[in-house]
Amino acid sequence: MDVGAGDGRAVVRRAAQSPHTLVIGIDASHPPLISTSRRASRPASKGGLPNALFVLASAEAPPFELIGAAEVVTVTFPWGSLLRGVLGLDRAVVEGLAALVAPGGSLQALFSVEERDRTAVGPAGVPGAEACMRDAFVTAGMRLVESREASQADVEASNSSWARRLRVGRERRAWLALFRKDGRTGPIG
Repeated sequence: MDVGAGDGRAVVRRAAQSPHTLVIGIDASHPPLISTSRRASRPASKGGLPNALFVLASAEAPPFELIGAAEVVTVTFPWGSLLRGVLGLDRAVVEGLAALVAPGGSLQALFSVEERDRTAVGPAGVPGAEACMRDAFVTAGMRLVESREASQADVEASNSSWARRLRVGRERRAWLALFRKDGRTGPIG
């Protein structure tokens, strides 16, 4: 699942690369997804991707049907409340993202936040981000297993149009955070 799918191009790319894997894009704003979802819903003989699905929903309130369904959830260069959630500053987003991840699954966030973004993420959004993320996600059942500055290769591999617009890697730095959900499904004994 790609949360904050934006224009949906990353979902289409992943679906085309892995035709036997269901790839779901979730975004709270439908206008950017309209043309991409229409193209993906065409018959396969006309270039459609039957394994690509787009859902209009917010990270704070993911559809019940998707709870615990994803082995991998990605969030790539989020903004607004989704960015605040990735940074551990919006509890509802943290819980929504964690809820999507299946036991044993992962959440990978690739994001860029700088001092000048304080109006978007709030005064606690830059210093101490790693500790804030770790603390917020652990209470949602996930542990931070990797946190580092993203390499240029990480940014390029995301193929994110938003990263290009932000000039990530040229004018802005980016970070990568990887979280895992415990694989146990029953009570802890």
